[in-house]
Amino acid sequence: MRYKLFLDDIRDVKMVYKNLTDDDFVIVRNFHDFKKVILENGLPELISFDNDLGLDENDLIAEDGYAAAKWLVYESGLDLVHLRFNVHSANPVAAQQIQSLLDNYIKHLKSLNEL
Repeated sequence: MRYKLFLDDIRDVKMVYKNLTDDDFVIVRNFHDFKKVILENGLPELISFDNDLGLDENDLIAEDGYAAAKWLVYESGLDLVHLRFNVHSANPVAAQQIQSLLDNYIKHLKSLNEL
């Protein structure tokens, strides 16, 4: 299944991408659903990350977009060498963490492929 994944607890696609709509993405609102969709459907052709994902069912700060990126890198077991992603988080520190983690990991994978 070819699909794009949009991780954000509040915004819809149109609020982030002027030329796209909710119909262009599978929208997930939390870390649990992010993992579930990827495990069921495989790696998306594009992932758009928010970081701050609100509160969980116990009114505690929910696992965030950085946790989702770390899960992809360290636990998912998926080949991320061709991962396309965008970080649309309004949190500049967290956005840089997600961007750097994924950029550096993909760069590492590509260097291994050159050996």
